[in-house]
Amino acid sequence: MRDLKSQLMTGRMAEVALEYAEGTRTPATPRPAATVILLRDAQRPEVYLLRRQRTMAFAAGMTVFPGGRVDATDSTVADSWSGPSPEWFGERLGCSAETAAAYVAAAVRETFEESGVLLAGPSKESVVADTTGADWETDRVALETRELGFSEFLHRRGLLLRADLLAPWTHWITPEFEPKRYDTAFFVAALPTGQVTRDVTSESDQVTWIRPADAVTSVDAGEMLMLPPTYICCHELSRYGDVAAILSAAGEREIRAIMPTVRVDGDQAYLETR
Repeated sequence: MRDLKSQLMTGRMAEVALEYAEGTRTPATPRPAATVILLRDAQRPEVYLLRRQRTMAFAAGMTVFPGGRVDATDSTVADSWSGPSPEWFGERLGCSAETAAAYVAAAVRETFEESGVLLAGPSKESVVADTTGADWETDRVALETRELGFSEFLHRRGLLLRADLLAPWTHWITPEFEPKRYDTAFFVAALPTGQVTRDVTSESDQVTWIRPADAVTSVDAGEMLMLPPTYICCHELSRYGDVAAILSAAGEREIRAIMPTVRVDGDQAYLETR
């Protein structure tokens, strides 16, 4: 996948893309979602990646960052918010303040559900130090199964969502030919001091911390499968020497929605991300 702008599609994906190009498929409406590129410093920055179960309906077998779709309760956390305002996030992401708040809340919730890392704390200056206890795991599972709403979870534990620990990085929309589509905000965040990632979510069968450049190499060698947004993010992050540099760069990025399109050449389909 070395060509970051054009990728030859094969198999079922190519078949569906060609059907769409021929006008035999109607695009689905993309659902809002959020993804967090969780970072830590080793000798160089590392990112946390999960390989999705091969039985999943979307991106089966793909290696991804923690994340998922926005839940109804994600828009009700305003009174548990700390950091830049939803309006600020909306300006950065090109959406309404309400939508931006839901993106941020989903990002924090999904990161906790899929890695055990919680970007929240009892005050504006603090972050939860440890989430490995049995009581935390009970709440994590309840959030994952939607038996517990995110707002209720924060209220019950007296926590503030630390929006200041997240920085918008990019924004991708699933191509129109995909049957399941997402409008996804990507954020970068440093692993909080004292917290550890855990292989907990039922949606993945493998997790790892890896240097972005090594992830790119693994994809190019056919050892790892990634969708273009994840691959391109890893490629971009491989340029930086530490997590602080990545977080600083996030503030300088121009964020625009990227939706790959299909280019047909004869009987071959190419995914274009220009």
